[in-house]
Amino acid sequence: MAFLLKRSLLAQLPKLRMQADAITTLHQTADYRLCLLEAIALARHRIYIAALYLEHDEAGQEVLDALFAAKQRQPQLDIRVMVDWHRAQRGRIGESQDSCNAAWYRAQALRHSVDVPIYGIPVQTRELFGVLHLKGLIVDDQVLYSGASINNVYLHKLDKYRFDRYHLIRNQALADTMADYMHEQFFNDPAVFRLDKPAPATRSIRKEIRAFRDKLSHSHYRIENQADAEDGLAVSPIVGIGKGNALNRVILELIANTRSSLFICTPYFNFPRPVVLAISKALRRGVQIDIVVGDKTANDFYIPPSEPFRVIGALPYLYEMNLRRFAKRQRHYIGTGQLRVHQWKDGDNTYHLKGMFSDQRHMLLTGNNLNPRAFRLDMENALLISDPKAELKHQNQQEQENILRHSRQLLHYRELEDVRTYPEQIKKLLTRLSRVRIDRMLNLML
Repeated sequence: MAFLLKRSLLAQLPKLRMQADAITTLHQTADYRLCLLEAIALARHRIYIAALYLEHDEAGQEVLDALFAAKQRQPQLDIRVMVDWHRAQRGRIGESQDSCNAAWYRAQALRHSVDVPIYGIPVQTRELFGVLHLKGLIVDDQVLYSGASINNVYLHKLDKYRFDRYHLIRNQALADTMADYMHEQFFNDPAVFRLDKPAPATRSIRKEIRAFRDKLSHSHYRIENQADAEDGLAVSPIVGIGKGNALNRVILELIANTRSSLFICTPYFNFPRPVVLAISKALRRGVQIDIVVGDKTANDFYIPPSEPFRVIGALPYLYEMNLRRFAKRQRHYIGTGQLRVHQWKDGDNTYHLKGMFSDQRHMLLTGNNLNPRAFRLDMENALLISDPKAELKHQNQQEQENILRHSRQLLHYRELEDVRTYPEQIKKLLTRLSRVRIDRMLNLML
């Protein structure tokens, strides 16, 4: 009976029918940037961009210039950008508050005669306790879906890139559904303000932010199930915020319902306990599992030992400690080859992939990092693609091969460094945190 209940949620998800030739997988970061710019240039009706941040750098300037140019050409074009309220109003880690993105947005608005609204979405009263992690760029009737934000490395504008997944989906019903959700939840809420104009201080709208988060926790994409989508290729958009949300349940049920093969991508190895338990059960059922994670040096928080020490630089080592513990517990399955853990590394570039493939029947596109923060704090969404006839099998295999191209398979947990071999300052910090169990609290927050 429990198994039937688990299957029911996936079966009950409203579905929008798709055509196999309406979804394109992009394999290179620079291709995604060019696709985005081309879509903006050709837009005729609307451009909605949701991202954690739109950065003040060369790539951010290129995208913002493209948006202003599109609006200048077509004043009727509906352009809206949504970024996290808190992230936009602070400088990058270690930088001055004066260099924040919001100040740049206001300066750019003053330079142009056309209006490109940039909304700050506050899903919590403090960034530490939750951010806007919603993904999806809607241009007319197509959706560009990626876990990437907008800056130089995410778009490979200069010499380095941050590897992610990139999909272009041409589906009017999906684009309308995602745009309607933003209209309904964001643009007229008293907690949401434009950042390209003077905005109130966070402390003055805390009550509104709490009410906003409560509203979001009960929100969902409004779609009518298309009957002819049940037995063919279809997509289900899902949104979630807070513990036990719908997206969390879908992720767990995808793992629970996998019967032969599961392919998981995560950039920061820190699975929530329910995910670890679901993976363990899948292994006992005989499921072949591949997990692809970045090498610690491919983590965007990594600081080489040759550079000055900062506390934030301990995070990649903390994630490697998590991975080592997991690999040690699952060493039997790693030894038999039923569990294959792959570490991605390509020079000085970084890794930011997330999502899952299940039995060649389901593909999950998401910005969810599959960590406790994503499961409890941040606002996340996903597109679950159901493919009962395996129409996307070849495309999915190509994507997986591309993901693994710069990966090496872990054959034993001892191949991962032990904390005793870490740089001295990192070792002292992590040892101290572990003694007072603060590392457990950090894992919940990160």
